[in-house]
Amino acid sequence: MTDPLIIGLLGFAGMFVLIALHVPIGAAMGIAGFVAFGLMAGFKPAVTLFGTETATALGNLDLAAIPLFLLMGGFAALAGMSADAYRLAQALCGHWRGGLAYSTILGCAGFGAVCGSSVATAATMTSIALPEMRERGYRASLATGCIAAGGTLGILVPPSIIMVLYGVLTEQFVITLYVAAIVPSVIAVTLLLVAAAIVVRVDPGAGPAGPRATRAERVAAAIGSWAVLFLAVVMAAGIYTGIFTVNEAAAIGTALAFFVAAARKRLTPRIFYRTLVDAASTTGMIYLMLIGANVLSYFVTASRLPEVTVAAVQQLSVPPIAILALLLAIYIVLGAIFEEVSVMLITLPFVLPLVVGYGYSPVWWGIINVIVIEIGMIAPPIGLNVFVVQSLARDVPMKTVYRGILPFFYALLLTLALLLAFPPLTMWLPATLGMK
Repeated sequence: MTDPLIIGLLGFAGMFVLIALHVPIGAAMGIAGFVAFGLMAGFKPAVTLFGTETATALGNLDLAAIPLFLLMGGFAALAGMSADAYRLAQALCGHWRGGLAYSTILGCAGFGAVCGSSVATAATMTSIALPEMRERGYRASLATGCIAAGGTLGILVPPSIIMVLYGVLTEQFVITLYVAAIVPSVIAVTLLLVAAAIVVRVDPGAGPAGPRATRAERVAAAIGSWAVLFLAVVMAAGIYTGIFTVNEAAAIGTALAFFVAAARKRLTPRIFYRTLVDAASTTGMIYLMLIGANVLSYFVTASRLPEVTVAAVQQLSVPPIAILALLLAIYIVLGAIFEEVSVMLITLPFVLPLVVGYGYSPVWWGIINVIVIEIGMIAPPIGLNVFVVQSLARDVPMKTVYRGILPFFYALLLTLALLLAFPPLTMWLPATLGMK
């Protein structure tokens, strides 16, 4: 009989071949897991995996937050909440040199708090912020770079869809992950703002100052942003005080965003249907990847690949921090090639036991995981967010976008280095609040 380790390695090789042939990643994981597990345990029990794992995924109440957050993001975008957040930030700091770049980053953070998706944040802010920056004479590199980098905040600033998935897969409390993400979010936003400030200091023409908003204009911008501010406050207060569960917060946020979009008369029957279809298709893609990953995990466990890998790595006379640095470099490469959810699903069975074996908290690793995937989303030579921004600004050459990305890429790398070197930055707030 063939060694399970060999079958395991062949199974992963087959999965990557399928991905290279443009088979959807969820299907590729499911097919590879089915064939490999069938060779080890028989194809009859392998067939049952599709039924049991599908039923388990669809019956998992924690995952119900995902379609709700997607709907909330869709309705919030329709209601113009992203534009509201941007206008408020613009009124507060648009008169500074580079002020619209700061406004874009802050707007991305604000919209990310009610969206939960990096790609959606980048796409939405491109249509809103890019025309404004162009009209004010901003360099195309700075304008597109801050949008692509700011868009990555969509998966870090709570609530985050990818953190819900991580919590379900690793059996961690999602609210603990959200609390742990607060300080890293502040650090990431701050360093992105610093990167923009350095760019306009080195090249003052990259982001000329705009007119100062009057007090009346600032008040009007704040009043006009009531919906996004109210939604963010309700969500944050409800989740962090324990009044709402994550699912309840997602449902309430969806209802509020729906009513705001309807009140502003932006929710026609056709647009409502399209929003539901978009949320359903994205949810289906996530569930397909999750089911495929769960099928894959059966053969991964049976092959003993994770335990063999962990044992081999731990026998190396290399400091744990060096191993983690290597893992993070691999994540950045994978994040530049694959969609962020698939990167996490493929690697968790191997990486999490190794990280926990070194004594690190799975909550801490979850935040590190999200940030390193963020970096991958703007990492040359691919970077998903870069392609999203460039596809909406086709007259801007790709090399210009990448040139604009670099200062923000380094800022996120510094964020990662700080959190890696000082884990208490991530774990201090959950520990203070008595969370494990």
